[in-house]
Amino acid sequence: MKKTTTTHIPRRTVLGAAVVAAGLALSACGGGGTTPSGSSGSVELNFVFWGDANRAKMTEAALRIFEKKNPGITVKTEYQDSGPYADKLATRFAGGNPPDVLAMANRSLLEYAQRGTLADLKSFSELNLDKVPESTLSRGEVDGKLYGLATGVTTIGMVVNKTITDQAGVTIPDDKTWSWDDYAKFATEVTQKTGGKVYGAGYDVATETGPILLARQRGEDFYTKDNKLGVSEKTIEDWFQYSVDLRKSGGYPPAGFFEQIGGSPAQSYLAKGTVASQIIPINNFRGYNEAVEGEVVLLRIPGETTDERRGYSADPTMLWSIAAKSKHPKEAAKLVDFLTNDADGAAEVLTQRGVPINPEVAAAITPKLSADDKTFVDMMAAIQEDDLPPAYVYPKGASVVADTLKQLTTEVEFGRVSPADAAKTFMEKSNAAINK
Repeated sequence: MKKTTTTHIPRRTVLGAAVVAAGLALSACGGGGTTPSGSSGSVELNFVFWGDANRAKMTEAALRIFEKKNPGITVKTEYQDSGPYADKLATRFAGGNPPDVLAMANRSLLEYAQRGTLADLKSFSELNLDKVPESTLSRGEVDGKLYGLATGVTTIGMVVNKTITDQAGVTIPDDKTWSWDDYAKFATEVTQKTGGKVYGAGYDVATETGPILLARQRGEDFYTKDNKLGVSEKTIEDWFQYSVDLRKSGGYPPAGFFEQIGGSPAQSYLAKGTVASQIIPINNFRGYNEAVEGEVVLLRIPGETTDERRGYSADPTMLWSIAAKSKHPKEAAKLVDFLTNDADGAAEVLTQRGVPINPEVAAAITPKLSADDKTFVDMMAAIQEDDLPPAYVYPKGASVVADTLKQLTTEVEFGRVSPADAAKTFMEKSNAAINK
């Protein structure tokens, strides 16, 4: 569908100023490669991140501006899918060859920080943090030091292929009032009215962003302020049971339906037309709308007005960190400052990594946003107008928690483990990893 630009600015500054930190590691990923920037200089920075070729292209465009503004510094970038990225990053740090500047996952920050492998960003005079809200800074703080700076903020949402639902004669519920039961009924109706050709729901049960939000809706903190596991066993059981029940009703695909197809919107089952709805990081809305044949609508997650409290928070898509052993720490700090505060660079990346955390930068790029990006940014602004509960830094061991959820999801999917037993195992393994 044809994209347009907008010059609507007013509510953008809300986004940087009202960030509530939580830990969702949300970004579309795919592809892999190494892309050296063009000019030569006396200092070469190694800058690594996860993402697909499109993210790399936009990042490179911004880095060319950085190099022009900082003669004598060149930047060599490396990118790849999130899974291999995490493994490669761990290997490089273990081998004493860390990158200068890197993208850090929310779930990994505390672990890297406590190992002493990251630099305190507050120690660099080259990095100006004056425009960044304190609530945003707190997401990367450990024991009073700043080890990660949000690349941008986002949250999760539901995307629905409205063309499919219209053709099937299914009405999309009001996303400001719908419950999880409403979503289940909607998904099941889509499957039934398409004759099983399209499944109504196709979200990823194995990604922790879902149960994190569900826990918050129920008045629980998935991770607590003192870096512990705060979600109840019952909530985890219900998260698993929901997908089991939805699969039985036909609203969710059968076991074995999903394969490893990559994380980009173009590779998604929504783009294939085999599912009608999916949960995504909402900063990827534009990519889904461009990849899917038909009209895609962006909705809030169910349960926001039918449970105890709001589940939403404005979360870092990822964090910028500087290695403690960087050979060029001052130049690395200049790069992080550029990525945070330079409007020219941000104009190349736009909202690819979420809404910029500097409100002035967010306002500056607004006229360049597509209609789809504006939809995402408007939703972020609207969500932050609600009374949102606080959210906290992921604890050490959060990577094990994420892996455990993935492993148990597969066991539940194929009926080898019951939701109740899976929840019990999840709590045991997760608490052991966090309290280790």
